[in-house]
Amino acid sequence: MSEPIRFSLRLNNDLPLGDYVELARTAEASGFDQFWVSNDLFIKSSPVILAAVATATTRIGLGTCILNPYTIDPSEIAMIAATLDELSGSRFHLGLAAGARDFVNWVGIEHRAPLAAVRESVSVIRKLLAGEKAGLDGKYLKWTDEAYLRFEAPRVTPIYIGALGPKMLRLTGEIADGALPLLFPPEHYFTVRDLLAEGARDRDAALGELDFAACIWVSLSPDRDAARRALAEKIAYYGSALSPLILERLELTRKDFAEIERVVVQERNMDKACALVDDRMLRIGVTGEPRELIPRLEALVEAGARHLSFGPPLGPDPLEAVKLLGREVLPYFRRG
Repeated sequence: MSEPIRFSLRLNNDLPLGDYVELARTAEASGFDQFWVSNDLFIKSSPVILAAVATATTRIGLGTCILNPYTIDPSEIAMIAATLDELSGSRFHLGLAAGARDFVNWVGIEHRAPLAAVRESVSVIRKLLAGEKAGLDGKYLKWTDEAYLRFEAPRVTPIYIGALGPKMLRLTGEIADGALPLLFPPEHYFTVRDLLAEGARDRDAALGELDFAACIWVSLSPDRDAARRALAEKIAYYGSALSPLILERLELTRKDFAEIERVVVQERNMDKACALVDDRMLRIGVTGEPRELIPRLEALVEAGARHLSFGPPLGPDPLEAVKLLGREVLPYFRRG
Protein backbone atom coordinates (compact mmCIF):
# COMPACT_ATOMS: atom_id res chain seq x y z
CA MET A 1 0.00 0.00 0.00
CA SER A 2 1.32 3.46 -0.87
CA GLU A 3 2.16 5.95 1.85
CA PRO A 4 -0.81 8.12 2.92
CA ILE A 5 -0.81 11.69 1.64
CA ARG A 6 -0.32 14.55 4.10
CA PHE A 7 -2.11 17.85 3.63
CA SER A 8 -1.09 21.22 5.01
CA LEU A 9 -2.33 24.77 4.92
CA ARG A 10 -0.04 27.82 4.66
CA LEU A 11 -1.11 31.37 5.45
CA ASN A 12 0.52 34.78 5.31
CA ASN A 13 0.91 36.70 8.55
CA ASP A 14 -1.37 39.56 7.55
CA LEU A 15 -4.81 38.48 8.77
CA PRO A 16 -6.69 39.47 11.94
CA LEU A 17 -5.56 37.24 14.80
CA GLY A 18 -9.01 35.75 15.33
CA ASP A 19 -9.10 34.57 11.71
CA TYR A 20 -6.18 32.20 12.31
CA VAL A 21 -7.96 30.50 15.18
CA GLU A 22 -11.08 29.97 13.06
CA LEU A 23 -9.04 28.83 10.05
CA ALA A 24 -6.98 26.42 12.15
CA ARG A 25 -10.06 24.88 13.78
CA THR A 26 -11.67 24.49 10.36
CA ALA A 27 -8.51 22.98 8.90
CA GLU A 28 -8.26 20.53 11.80
CA ALA A 29 -11.90 19.51 11.41
CA SER A 30 -11.42 19.18 7.62
CA GLY A 31 -8.57 16.69 8.00
CA PHE A 32 -5.50 18.85 7.39
CA ASP A 33 -2.32 17.56 9.03
CA GLN A 34 -0.36 20.81 9.39
CA PHE A 35 -1.03 24.55 9.70
CA TRP A 36 1.80 26.94 8.77
CA VAL A 37 2.02 30.73 9.15
CA SER A 38 4.65 32.95 7.51
CA ASN A 39 6.76 35.48 9.40
CA ASP A 40 7.38 38.19 6.81
CA LEU A 41 8.94 41.38 8.12
CA PHE A 42 6.79 44.25 9.33
CA ILE A 43 3.60 42.22 9.45
CA LYS A 44 2.37 40.05 12.37
CA SER A 45 4.46 37.69 14.49
CA SER A 46 3.88 34.07 13.51
CA PRO A 47 5.08 32.68 16.89
CA VAL A 48 2.40 34.76 18.61
CA ILE A 49 -0.22 33.69 16.07
CA LEU A 50 0.73 30.03 16.53
CA ALA A 51 0.57 30.34 20.30
CA ALA A 52 -3.06 31.42 19.95
CA VAL A 53 -3.74 28.58 17.51
CA ALA A 54 -2.04 26.01 19.75
CA THR A 55 -4.45 26.70 22.60
CA ALA A 56 -7.46 26.48 20.27
CA THR A 57 -6.62 23.14 18.58
CA THR A 58 -5.69 19.64 19.73
CA ARG A 59 -4.33 17.61 16.81
CA ILE A 60 -3.08 19.62 13.86
CA GLY A 61 0.66 20.27 13.50
CA LEU A 62 1.78 23.91 13.65
CA GLY A 63 4.69 25.59 11.92
CA THR A 64 6.49 28.80 10.98
CA CYS A 65 7.18 29.36 7.31
CA ILE A 66 9.71 30.76 7.74
CA LEU A 67 12.03 32.17 10.41
CA ASN A 68 15.48 33.29 9.30
CA PRO A 69 18.82 33.53 11.18
CA TYR A 70 19.44 37.13 10.11
CA THR A 71 16.54 38.96 11.74
CA ILE A 72 16.15 36.40 14.56
CA ASP A 73 19.26 34.89 16.11
CA PRO A 74 19.34 31.05 16.02
CA SER A 75 19.54 31.03 19.83
CA GLU A 76 16.17 32.79 19.96
CA ILE A 77 14.78 30.56 17.22
CA ALA A 78 15.61 27.55 19.41
CA MET A 79 13.87 29.24 22.35
CA ILE A 80 10.77 29.85 20.24
CA ALA A 81 10.75 26.26 18.96
CA ALA A 82 11.09 24.70 22.40
CA THR A 83 8.45 26.96 23.95
CA LEU A 84 5.90 26.43 21.18
CA ASP A 85 6.53 22.69 21.33
CA GLU A 86 5.82 22.74 25.06
CA LEU A 87 2.67 24.82 24.60
CA SER A 88 1.31 22.70 21.75
CA GLY A 89 2.14 19.26 23.13
CA SER A 90 4.97 18.65 20.64
CA ARG A 91 2.99 19.67 17.57
CA PHE A 92 5.36 22.42 16.45
CA HIS A 93 7.44 22.32 13.25
CA LEU A 94 10.22 24.85 12.72
CA GLY A 95 10.31 26.34 9.24
CA LEU A 96 13.71 27.92 8.64
CA ALA A 97 15.38 29.58 5.64
CA ALA A 98 17.81 32.28 4.66
CA GLY A 99 14.92 34.59 3.81
CA ALA A 100 14.63 36.96 0.87
CA ARG A 101 17.68 39.16 0.39
CA ASP A 102 15.56 42.22 -0.46
CA PHE A 103 13.50 41.95 2.72
CA VAL A 104 16.55 41.46 4.94
CA ASN A 105 18.20 44.48 3.30
CA TRP A 106 15.23 46.60 4.36
CA VAL A 107 16.59 46.59 7.91
CA GLY A 108 20.23 47.06 6.98
CA ILE A 109 21.33 43.48 7.64
CA GLU A 110 23.85 41.94 5.27
CA HIS A 111 22.49 38.76 3.70
CA ARG A 112 25.86 37.02 3.84
CA ALA A 113 26.76 33.35 3.38
CA PRO A 114 23.16 32.08 3.18
CA LEU A 115 24.09 28.42 2.75
CA ALA A 116 26.43 28.53 5.74
CA ALA A 117 23.88 30.52 7.75
CA VAL A 118 21.21 27.86 7.24
CA ARG A 119 23.51 24.84 7.68
CA GLU A 120 25.06 26.22 10.86
CA SER A 121 21.70 27.36 12.24
CA VAL A 122 20.19 23.91 11.78
CA SER A 123 23.21 22.37 13.52
CA VAL A 124 23.18 24.63 16.60
CA ILE A 125 19.38 24.61 16.98
CA ARG A 126 19.33 20.82 17.01
CA LYS A 127 22.10 20.76 19.62
CA LEU A 128 20.33 23.29 21.81
CA LEU A 129 17.04 21.39 21.65
CA ALA A 130 18.87 18.15 22.47
CA GLY A 131 20.27 19.75 25.64
CA GLU A 132 23.82 19.98 24.31
CA LYS A 133 26.31 22.82 24.24
CA ALA A 134 26.29 24.47 20.83
CA GLY A 135 29.68 26.16 20.58
CA LEU A 136 30.64 26.72 16.95
CA ASP A 137 33.43 28.52 15.12
CA GLY A 138 31.68 28.65 11.77
CA LYS A 139 31.58 30.77 8.67
CA TYR A 140 28.42 32.54 9.85
CA LEU A 141 28.07 31.74 13.56
CA LYS A 142 30.77 32.30 16.18
CA TRP A 143 29.44 30.79 19.41
CA THR A 144 31.22 29.83 22.63
CA ASP A 145 30.52 26.71 24.68
CA GLU A 146 28.34 28.83 26.96
CA ALA A 147 25.64 28.51 24.30
CA TYR A 148 23.08 26.05 25.68
CA LEU A 149 19.42 26.15 26.69
CA ARG A 150 18.85 26.79 30.38
CA PHE A 151 15.77 24.54 30.38
CA GLU A 152 14.86 21.13 28.99
CA ALA A 153 13.16 21.22 25.60
CA PRO A 154 10.35 18.69 25.04
CA ARG A 155 12.15 17.22 22.02
CA VAL A 156 14.32 18.08 19.04
CA THR A 157 11.72 19.88 16.94
CA PRO A 158 11.52 18.83 13.25
CA ILE A 159 13.20 21.44 11.07
CA TYR A 160 11.83 22.21 7.61
CA ILE A 161 13.83 24.38 5.22
CA GLY A 162 12.18 26.83 2.86
CA ALA A 163 14.45 26.44 -0.16
CA LEU A 164 14.17 27.99 -3.61
CA GLY A 165 17.55 27.88 -5.37
CA PRO A 166 19.42 24.73 -6.47
CA LYS A 167 22.13 24.92 -3.79
CA MET A 168 19.67 25.46 -0.96
CA LEU A 169 17.45 22.66 -2.26
CA ARG A 170 20.41 20.27 -2.28
CA LEU A 171 21.29 21.36 1.26
CA THR A 172 17.68 20.74 2.29
CA GLY A 173 17.82 17.20 0.95
CA GLU A 174 20.98 16.63 2.96
CA ILE A 175 20.18 18.08 6.40
CA ALA A 176 16.47 18.90 6.88
CA ASP A 177 13.61 16.93 8.36
CA GLY A 178 11.30 18.50 5.82
CA ALA A 179 11.29 20.75 2.75
CA LEU A 180 9.03 23.75 2.06
CA PRO A 181 9.90 24.71 -1.52
CA LEU A 182 7.53 27.02 -3.37
CA LEU A 183 6.45 25.27 -6.55
CA PHE A 184 5.81 28.07 -9.01
CA PRO A 185 4.13 26.66 -11.08
CA PRO A 186 3.07 23.34 -9.47
CA GLU A 187 4.87 21.44 -12.23
CA HIS A 188 8.13 22.84 -10.82
CA TYR A 189 7.80 19.83 -8.49
CA PHE A 190 9.80 17.66 -10.87
CA THR A 191 12.83 19.97 -10.90
CA VAL A 192 12.75 20.37 -7.13
CA ARG A 193 12.36 16.64 -6.51
CA ASP A 194 15.54 15.88 -8.43
CA LEU A 195 17.56 18.58 -6.63
CA LEU A 196 16.40 17.33 -3.22
CA ALA A 197 17.37 13.81 -4.25
CA GLU A 198 20.86 14.99 -5.19
CA GLY A 199 21.34 16.43 -1.72
CA ALA A 200 19.92 13.32 -0.07
CA ARG A 201 22.89 11.31 -1.32
CA ASP A 202 24.86 12.81 1.59
CA ARG A 203 21.99 12.53 4.07
CA ASP A 204 22.52 11.01 7.53
CA ALA A 205 20.31 7.92 7.70
CA ALA A 206 19.43 8.82 11.30
CA LEU A 207 17.37 11.75 10.00
CA GLY A 208 14.86 9.43 8.38
CA GLU A 209 12.93 10.22 5.20
CA LEU A 210 12.56 13.84 4.12
CA ASP A 211 9.01 15.23 4.27
CA PHE A 212 8.81 17.05 0.93
CA ALA A 213 5.82 19.42 1.10
CA ALA A 214 4.72 20.32 -2.42
CA CYS A 215 3.94 23.98 -1.70
CA ILE A 216 1.67 25.59 -4.25
CA TRP A 217 -0.36 28.79 -4.38
CA VAL A 218 -4.08 28.37 -4.91
CA SER A 219 -6.91 30.89 -5.12
CA LEU A 220 -10.25 29.09 -4.98
CA SER A 221 -13.64 30.67 -5.58
CA PRO A 222 -16.62 30.22 -7.93
CA ASP A 223 -16.01 33.91 -8.73
CA ARG A 224 -13.09 33.64 -11.16
CA ASP A 225 -12.37 37.38 -11.21
CA ALA A 226 -12.17 37.52 -7.42
CA ALA A 227 -9.93 34.45 -7.38
CA ARG A 228 -7.65 36.03 -9.97
CA ARG A 229 -7.42 39.28 -8.02
CA ALA A 230 -6.47 37.48 -4.81
CA LEU A 231 -3.59 35.68 -6.53
CA ALA A 232 -2.51 38.83 -8.38
CA GLU A 233 -2.06 40.67 -5.07
CA LYS A 234 0.40 38.08 -3.80
CA ILE A 235 2.27 38.00 -7.08
CA ALA A 236 2.55 41.79 -7.03
CA TYR A 237 3.99 41.75 -3.52
CA TYR A 238 6.36 38.78 -3.77
CA GLY A 239 7.15 38.51 -7.50
CA SER A 240 10.34 40.57 -7.40
CA ALA A 241 11.77 38.29 -4.68
CA LEU A 242 11.33 35.01 -6.61
CA SER A 243 14.44 32.94 -7.19
CA PRO A 244 16.12 32.85 -10.63
CA LEU A 245 15.25 29.15 -10.87
CA ILE A 246 11.52 29.86 -10.54
CA LEU A 247 11.65 32.86 -12.85
CA GLU A 248 13.39 30.75 -15.47
CA ARG A 249 10.72 28.08 -15.17
CA LEU A 250 8.04 30.73 -15.75
CA GLU A 251 10.03 32.34 -18.60
CA LEU A 252 10.15 35.61 -16.65
CA THR A 253 12.91 37.89 -15.35
CA ARG A 254 13.16 40.32 -12.45
CA LYS A 255 12.79 43.13 -14.96
CA ASP A 256 9.26 41.92 -15.65
CA PHE A 257 8.40 42.74 -12.04
CA ALA A 258 10.31 46.03 -11.77
CA GLU A 259 7.37 48.34 -12.49
CA ILE A 260 5.05 46.28 -10.30
CA GLU A 261 7.54 46.49 -7.44
CA ARG A 262 7.81 50.26 -7.87
CA VAL A 263 4.05 50.68 -7.77
CA VAL A 264 3.74 48.50 -4.64
CA VAL A 265 6.65 50.04 -2.70
CA GLN A 266 6.60 53.66 -3.82
CA GLU A 267 3.03 54.36 -4.88
CA ARG A 268 1.44 51.80 -2.52
CA ASN A 269 -1.27 51.32 -5.11
CA MET A 270 -2.28 47.65 -5.07
CA ASP A 271 -5.08 48.10 -7.62
CA LYS A 272 -2.62 49.46 -10.15
CA ALA A 273 -0.05 46.78 -9.30
CA CYS A 274 -2.58 43.98 -9.77
CA ALA A 275 -3.55 45.39 -13.17
CA LEU A 276 0.11 44.99 -14.20
CA VAL A 277 0.15 41.28 -13.30
CA ASP A 278 -0.22 39.41 -16.58
CA ASP A 279 -1.27 35.87 -17.50
CA ARG A 280 2.34 34.64 -17.58
CA MET A 281 2.76 35.65 -13.97
CA LEU A 282 -0.56 34.08 -12.96
CA ARG A 283 0.79 30.69 -14.07
CA ILE A 284 2.63 30.75 -10.73
CA GLY A 285 -0.45 29.24 -9.09
CA VAL A 286 -3.92 27.85 -9.70
CA THR A 287 -7.12 29.91 -9.69
CA GLY A 288 -10.75 28.89 -9.99
CA GLU A 289 -12.61 25.93 -8.48
CA PRO A 290 -11.42 22.58 -7.04
CA ARG A 291 -12.19 20.80 -10.32
CA GLU A 292 -9.49 22.95 -11.93
CA LEU A 293 -7.00 22.29 -9.15
CA ILE A 294 -7.28 18.49 -8.94
CA PRO A 295 -5.80 17.70 -12.39
CA ARG A 296 -2.77 19.88 -11.64
CA LEU A 297 -2.16 17.87 -8.47
CA GLU A 298 -2.79 14.42 -9.93
CA ALA A 299 0.42 14.49 -11.95
CA LEU A 300 2.41 15.31 -8.81
CA VAL A 301 0.80 12.53 -6.78
CA GLU A 302 1.34 10.02 -9.59
CA ALA A 303 5.02 11.05 -9.61
CA GLY A 304 5.36 10.35 -5.88
CA ALA A 305 4.24 13.50 -4.02
CA ARG A 306 3.01 12.53 -0.56
CA HIS A 307 2.53 15.95 1.00
CA LEU A 308 0.33 18.55 -0.70
CA SER A 309 0.56 22.03 0.83
CA PHE A 310 -1.91 24.76 -0.12
CA GLY A 311 -0.84 28.34 0.35
CA PRO A 312 -1.91 31.93 0.02
CA PRO A 313 -3.84 33.60 -1.24
CA LEU A 314 -6.26 30.59 -1.12
CA GLY A 315 -8.98 32.93 -2.38
CA PRO A 316 -11.06 36.04 -1.70
CA ASP A 317 -12.54 34.16 1.29
CA PRO A 318 -9.80 31.98 2.83
CA LEU A 319 -12.21 30.22 5.20
CA GLU A 320 -14.48 29.15 2.35
CA ALA A 321 -11.41 28.02 0.39
CA VAL A 322 -10.32 25.80 3.30
CA LYS A 323 -13.81 24.29 3.44
CA LEU A 324 -13.74 23.66 -0.32
CA LEU A 325 -10.38 21.92 -0.02
CA GLY A 326 -11.66 19.85 2.89
CA ARG A 327 -14.84 18.83 1.07
CA GLU A 328 -13.58 18.21 -2.44
CA VAL A 329 -9.77 17.96 -2.69
CA LEU A 330 -8.59 16.11 0.42
CA PRO A 331 -11.19 13.31 0.12
CA TYR A 332 -10.42 12.91 -3.59
CA PHE A 333 -6.76 12.12 -2.94
CA ARG A 334 -7.36 10.16 0.26
CA ARG A 335 -9.63 7.83 -1.72
CA GLY A 336 -6.60 7.23 -3.93
